Amino acid sequence: MPQQNLHLQRVFSDAFRQLGRGRRRLTPDANQIEVRFYPYAGLHHTIRLRAGRVYVRLSDLFRTAPPEVIRALAFLLVARLLSRKAPRTEEQIYRSYALSPQLLRASDLVRRQRGRKVVSSSRGQVYDLKRIFARLNRRYFENEMPRPVLTWSQRRARSILGHHDAAHDTITISKALDSREVPEWFVEYIVFHEMLHVKHPARIMNGRRYYHPPAFRTEERAYPRYQQAQDWLDRVVRKRHELRARAA
Repeated sequence: MPQQNLHLQRVFSDAFRQLGRGRRRLTPDANQIEVRFYPYAGLHHTIRLRAGRVYVRLSDLFRTAPPEVIRALAFLLVARLLSRKAPRTEEQIYRSYALSPQLLRASDLVRRQRGRKVVSSSRGQVYDLKRIFARLNRRYFENEMPRPVLTWSQRRARSILGHHDAAHDTITISKALDSREVPEWFVEYIVFHEMLHVKHPARIMNGRRYYHPPAFRTEERAYPRYQQAQDWLDRVVRKRHELRARAA
C-alpha cells in the first residue's frame, strides 16, 4: 500500500509540474501531496490545498482503475485546482472509463448502499404529490409508470425545483412550490418533467452523459402548458436575480 501511495503522489506531482508551469508556488513535491481512496457514495473526487499541502480524495471505485485513467483523473483534478483547462485527451480517457456500463452500475450500487436519502412526505400543506403523480400517470403515461418514492424537499430550494434520483427511485420536489402562490399546473409540470427522467434515463452519447436525450425533449415540448411553464420559470429566475442584485 505505501508503494501505491508513493506512485499516486508522483502521478499528481507530475500533473502539477505540467499544468502549473510559471506558478512555482503551486507545483508541490510528491511528499507534499496526500492521496487516499475514500468510500464516497458514488463517483466523487476532491482536491484541496491547505497550508502548502495538497489533499486528494478519490472514489474507492477507482482503486483498480488502469494507470492511464488515474493519470487522466490527476490532470482533471489539478486543472480544476489551478483554474486551468485540462488536456482534452485526458478528459476523454477519464470519461471513457467513468461512463462505462460496469462503473455506472457499480456507482449506482454504492449510492444505494452508502447514500442517505432524506424523505419527508408526499403530502404538503397545499399540494399532494401522490395525487398529482396519479393524474399525470393516467393522462400521459397510460397508467403504466410504477410510482417512485415521492417527497417534498426538506428545504425551500429555489435553484433546483425537482430532482429524480434513479439510485433511490425517488422524485423530490422543492418545498418552495408547496404554496398557494404557485399554480397547481406549474407543480404538475415540474412533476411531469421528473417523470420523463424516469421514462427516459440518461444516455451516453459521444463520451458524455446526457440527462435530456432527444426523446425526452420531444415529449416535454408536447406538454400542453410547456411554454406557459417556461415563461413562469423565466419570471422566477429573473425575480431571484433581482433580489440578489438588491441585496448586493
